[in-house]
Amino acid sequence: MKATLRYLAGIAGPSGFGSNSTAEHVTQHCFPFLPSNLTALITGASSGIGAETARVLAKRGVRVVIGARDLKKASEARENILKESPKAEILLLEIDLSSFASIQIFCSQFLALELPLNILINNAGIYSPNLEFSEQKIEMTFATNYLGHFLLTNMLLENMIDTAKDTGIQGRIINVSSEVHSWVKGANSFHFNDMVTGKNYNGTSAYAQSKLANILHVKEMALQLKARNARVTINAVHPGIVKTEIIRARKGFITESVFFIASKFLKSTSQGASTTCYVALSPQTKGVSGKYFTDCNESNCSVLANDELEAQKLWNNTLALLHKQLSQASS
Repeated sequence: MKATLRYLAGIAGPSGFGSNSTAEHVTQHCFPFLPSNLTALITGASSGIGAETARVLAKRGVRVVIGARDLKKASEARENILKESPKAEILLLEIDLSSFASIQIFCSQFLALELPLNILINNAGIYSPNLEFSEQKIEMTFATNYLGHFLLTNMLLENMIDTAKDTGIQGRIINVSSEVHSWVKGANSFHFNDMVTGKNYNGTSAYAQSKLANILHVKEMALQLKARNARVTINAVHPGIVKTEIIRARKGFITESVFFIASKFLKSTSQGASTTCYVALSPQTKGVSGKYFTDCNESNCSVLANDELEAQKLWNNTLALLHKQLSQASS
């Protein structure tokens, strides 16, 4: 109840920011202290929260690489950024996060640029009301929201570790999750093979499962990065409830009516991007890893999201699946 009242009132937490804070607001204090020549890679930054994240990071002098499925929309997003920040450096690369082949091509193209990589923001996400499959015959929501970002992160991780070592600037990985992850109530509702195959598919459940997987990815990877003494952190964020294209996928009178009534409680796009931008740039999050942030403050995630054994099991199952799929593709 206290958390709800704090959210509705926009009361600031320990960080000094709260639910009403915007992406520009939370990064304004960072600007004088930011190292030069930072590079951030953001998936799904052609619209919504991702585009706002790209705009604000570019405004703060960060080189931004936008990974997008629709390059036309990404180009429009870049033009909008350049109107405000003419000196911004914005690069566009095509990626379909549901396709392992597309991710491999994307990573090859990015690494060929020989750019540093300081910040990786796994932002892209879909909501699919109907059961669909990727080209690898994996349920589309799980493939896009979780597996694709897992593979992308693994393929770019050594670059991030090397960048941090060479520059002395700590790397930061951010998984955009959702409070919806807490709707998955127990391990019985989180079977890896069922999520891969789409068994007993329900769009909302699949979305919640993928967002839980994003947090479990953070938990296990944070431990592995610490064991390696790597100067790279990884955290998860909940952007809040924002009327983005993911929500618009749930079209209908009821959805639109609910949002009309609840409009006073929804975040703007800039408010929705604030936590991502805060974790990406703030000096206050330096050295913080394996955490879950809401409204620019550390927050509690579900019991299942904190289950280290569940995180390790998901990690091992994911690696086994990727190894099998990639081996078949190369043979």
